[in-house]
Amino acid sequence: MNRGVLLVNLGSPDSTSVGDVRRYLNEFLMDARVIDSPWPLRRLIVSMILIGRPKQSAEAYHKIWTAEGSPLVVTSRHVQEKLQERVPLPVALAMRYQNPSITNAILGLAERNIDELLLIPLFPHYAMSSYETAIERVKEVAARLAPQMLIKVQPPYGDSPDYIAALAASAANYLEAGYDHLLFSFHGVPERHLRKTDPTGRHCLTVPNCCEGANPAHATCYRAQCLKTVAALVRRAGVPAGKFSVSFQSRLGRDQWLKPYTDFELAALPKRGVQNLLVICPAFVSDCLETLEEIGIRGRETFRLAGGKEFTQIPCLNEHPGWIAALEKMIERF
Repeated sequence: MNRGVLLVNLGSPDSTSVGDVRRYLNEFLMDARVIDSPWPLRRLIVSMILIGRPKQSAEAYHKIWTAEGSPLVVTSRHVQEKLQERVPLPVALAMRYQNPSITNAILGLAERNIDELLLIPLFPHYAMSSYETAIERVKEVAARLAPQMLIKVQPPYGDSPDYIAALAASAANYLEAGYDHLLFSFHGVPERHLRKTDPTGRHCLTVPNCCEGANPAHATCYRAQCLKTVAALVRRAGVPAGKFSVSFQSRLGRDQWLKPYTDFELAALPKRGVQNLLVICPAFVSDCLETLEEIGIRGRETFRLAGGKEFTQIPCLNEHPGWIAALEKMIERF
């Protein structure tokens, strides 16, 4: 068997032009695992969003864009390159939406006669709108273009020792510098997504402590997996009880999303006496619009306008050596 590796991240527009942003948003939001409404209703919802959102998002992307392009894509390419230097197998990169495309990645791997593929979603936690959609899209494309290719999927790794060790190492200097409070801000998802991916059909969000203990539903429960990341990291990094909390960002629409909401927490923390705040975003392995602009710019402003003083954002893992090592170990176990 000829083996290869495919890293898949979410994606970005090709540029900060309104047209490219509109194209990206249309592909992203029309994914039935992102907005999980019937197609006619989804098309109506997305068409309404695309009236004004592309211009707003283009302005936000412009604030974080680099000379090389999208921070998410650029960082992901650098990770691919550094990982390729350390492993003998071909390592490809694709984005779930836009470029580099999954189609081109699969074609490129097929041209190299790869018939056994390790797919590593660059999402530490299971969510139908990120981890699941990336997997299903790769399988769909491979079935059409390279049906001989066997695909093995890296399971969610949000509490794996290697991932937690990398997170702790990346955060160490920030934690040692001192802080009043550490806020874990995870990407939000609609509550209905948790119910929809609950294999038992009766566990997720039925009681306040549904994420505690062990339950088959936790294998596909985004919230439970995020909380396991928090528990593992505070234990590894020695974060005292009472000096951290969890919130969820990036909600869209009027449906109920996982709570508490990050923007609400950033406004409330100064009123609770928090003046020196650390924020970490462990749902993202690469800094992107949601971390650099939503948290680093708008979140910082929200906190300071509410009376907070020091706001420090811990960067995502990006190209941290511990993260490259964690990926290398995933491949070694392949």
